[in-house]
Amino acid sequence: MKCLLLGAGYATRLYPLTKDRPKPLLPVAGIPILQRICEPLMQLKGLDKIYVVTNHRFAGHYHHWKRDYENHRALPIEIDIWDDGTQTPDDRLGAIGDINFVIQNAKFDDDLLLIAGDNLIEFSLPDFAAFAQPKGAAVCVKDLKAKKLVSLYGAVELNKQGRVVGFEEKPPKPKTTLVSIGVYYFGKQHLPLFKEYLDLGHSKDAPGYYLQWLHERIEVFGHVIDGEWFDIGDIDSYNKANEMMMKGIS
Repeated sequence: MKCLLLGAGYATRLYPLTKDRPKPLLPVAGIPILQRICEPLMQLKGLDKIYVVTNHRFAGHYHHWKRDYENHRALPIEIDIWDDGTQTPDDRLGAIGDINFVIQNAKFDDDLLLIAGDNLIEFSLPDFAAFAQPKGAAVCVKDLKAKKLVSLYGAVELNKQGRVVGFEEKPPKPKTTLVSIGVYYFGKQHLPLFKEYLDLGHSKDAPGYYLQWLHERIEVFGHVIDGEWFDIGDIDSYNKANEMMMKGIS
């Protein structure tokens, strides 16, 4: 199994914090967000490589972070940095474009765990992997309990068997309180579908749009998590996550 961490965005909503630094490398309680994601990955059975995709503007930042991380501790799993060559928000590949970029150029033939690089996840990745592997395609889902919050995310409808039967990116009138939290699993047999999706001219941004298209073609299942999750989307959410981590609440 491989893991791909998405880190090629420009995070303009977090300016000035991200004007000269990528969002996944912002420190939360003194530790970069990306490193907080990598730590539980290092213990994930069956995972043998972690890819981090970046834009060209911030590629040096990620290489510097990787060197510091490797100097800090011996890493049991290799981290591989991939520069997508883009330099501004105007020429970015988008999340789906970056996923396809790594799949095509790294030329791996393996199951893929996909995680947004701005996610602070405080739940069991091994539990998710164990759930997803026999199913072939799965998404982590969080119950926000209130529909008024769902419009900021991708709304996920599940049937009694846990299969995704509806997915809508940032719906104005949500039908559910369940949202996708940017953690996905795709069996190797499904990886060519990213290229097919892009070749059809669909949106290259936001994995949610891909999930809208995908769940109508293959079975995708939702794994409802119990642990904490922080989506670092703006300065307020970043400050809140930092404060919570500093207090040791999550």
